[in-house]
Amino acid sequence: MNLMMDFVVDKSNNTITVKREFAAELPLVWDAYTKSEILDQWWAPKPWKARTKTMDFREGGHWLYAMVGPNGEEHWAIAQYKQITPQQSFVAVDAFTNAEGVVETNMPQSTWNASFKAAGEHSVVEFVIQYGDLSQLEATIKMGFKEGLSMAMENLDQIFASKK
Repeated sequence: MNLMMDFVVDKSNNTITVKREFAAELPLVWDAYTKSEILDQWWAPKPWKARTKTMDFREGGHWLYAMVGPNGEEHWAIAQYKQITPQQSFVAVDAFTNAEGVVETNMPQSTWNASFKAAGEHSVVEFVIQYGDLSQLEATIKMGFKEGLSMAMENLDQIFASKK
């Protein structure tokens, strides 16, 4: 199955726009992005795994999690939820942290505007990711963001396929 994936970098506006189609109905896709027990199954590119420490999906809440490598190495991050419209959109501020959730100010930070749309039996998720400046955007790209995110979304495709 050929699912749509757009990845557009706009250096003049310090944004990355990711648009991805999934072969699943909207409620399933929404849950996959908003429930830690599902996020932990797919959010990291293999062989890495995502591991949630705490998640409170509500406005003012957060998701604190680690990307855990095959040798046990951990890279921590937090998504702080600013706005949520159930099964339509959410806005989160994303940052690298330590294991206690203290933001690493020398690492890139971004605001994710996520929107979810039904397309028949499929769904489309669009993220507009805004960076404070071009250096943070470029640092994120150099870290392999596009490749890692693409691999993670393929993990999610496998989860949806296993439910059919």
